[in-house]
Amino acid sequence: MFNIKQTESFRRNSKKFFKKHKGLVVDFEKFISKLQNNPFEPSLQTHKLKGELKEFWSYSLNYEYRVVLIIMITDKEVTLIDIGSHDEIY
Repeated sequence: MFNIKQTESFRRNSKKFFKKHKGLVVDFEKFISKLQNNPFEPSLQTHKLKGELKEFWSYSLNYEYRVVLIIMITDKEVTLIDIGSHDEIY
């Protein structure tokens, strides 16, 4: 099982995000549950980013919104970095 951590900026951004998008809370909770078990679970479709963000991974919460994260396999740790629209994050 992977340990899930959050950066301080993720905590701030996610509070604002979920105030505006209350309907996505359940989807996010399901994502976290699967992420803890296996961040590479095929149904999550996590994918490595490119360019300046190449050290990060991304998960599509839905068509418009993304969660950016770092996966440390050796430490069995996932750090949530940011959440927001495609344009806000990239």
